Amino acid sequence: MTILSVYNNNPLIDGRQSERAMLVRKGMQRLLHEMRHAVLPELPLASGRRADLITLSEKGEIWIIEIKTSIEDFRVDRKWPDYRQHCDRLFFATHKDVPLDIFPEECGLFLSDGYGAHMIREAPEHRLAPATRKSVTLNFSRAAAQRLLLAEWATGKSFTAEE
Repeated sequence: MTILSVYNNNPLIDGRQSERAMLVRKGMQRLLHEMRHAVLPELPLASGRRADLITLSEKGEIWIIEIKTSIEDFRVDRKWPDYRQHCDRLFFATHKDVPLDIFPEECGLFLSDGYGAHMIREAPEHRLAPATRKSVTLNFSRAAAQRLLLAEWATGKSFTAEE
């Protein structure tokens, strides 16, 4: 069951993310934006899982970035291999206080500090099947459009591509 904060009006923060996880996410979003990836946080996937960050590159490549903020956070999470069925590349992102050697070699790795991030290790490519790619891309697009509409309603401001 999702635990929603009654004091938070941000639908992308549901009370499960720690302050540290939000800093890692912020740094990752900045780097991915610089890399010209479209980025969505907290995207529900067809498998019932939810990606911490999912991106769509200019070439249409889909990345999932799983954020881990402690050894224990990584140790108790056994769902991360399931994300492979929804992306071309799977990464972990963490911060300087987590030992990097706990993360599996078969995944990419980022180090983030809230102001930016650095790729430590590239993720191997495992291309999605065309039907899966279409499904994930449509899910990404629909969620992004819906969030944009909700942001416009919440702010009363119209967002355009030029902004």
